Amino acid sequence: MRTLNDYFIPFKITDVSTAGQVYVPVPDGGKIIKVITALNGAIGTADAVLTLKIGGAAVTGGTVTITQSGSAAGDVDSCVPTAANEVLEDGSIEIETNGASSNAISVDGVIIVRR
Repeated sequence: MRTLNDYFIPFKITDVSTAGQVYVPVPDGGKIIKVITALNGAIGTADAVLTLKIGGAAVTGGTVTITQSGSAAGDVDSCVPTAANEVLEDGSIEIETNGASSNAISVDGVIIVRR
């Protein structure tokens, strides 16, 4: 259940199959309570794994696995972080991709933060 204290930070990864990082700015502090993604095409070879980090440290429960088998545009995946998920105002959240999948497919996502 969402509350009026929740806000939403959209992000885009232009190629989920290439290893790298995307940094998402945080306008207000709080705790990351959920991350949800939507795939924009089929990936191949292996699962794509997104790992959330704050200040270089992994967020506990902050891993989104996008399954390669049967993947298609519109597939939705999510995670619910449980610890090490406190973000500071004017900080950033790193989203690291493992680069294990193939096909240059973009992913759109939303980080939900509770103040």
